Amino acid sequence: MNFPTRETIEELRNEFPVGTKVELVKMDDPHTRLRPGDKGVVRLVDDAGNIHIRWDNGEGLAAAYGEDIVKKARRN
Repeated sequence: MNFPTRETIEELRNEFPVGTKVELVKMDDPHTRLRPGDKGVVRLVDDAGNIHIRWDNGEGLAAAYGEDIVKKARRN
């Protein structure tokens, strides 16, 4: 696994500050109920670049840096 640079971590934290509403684009974890389109709220970005999310379905799974993809959710 490649760890992100400090600059990359800061960019992620600026793009996904705590409280940002996000939408799942891709996650290859076979053990999760999460599916593309699911939404949640960012809890933190850790020092490894993982975005910790409280998903609307109650899960608390992080989006893994370099593996999973999330984007900012569109406001209605």
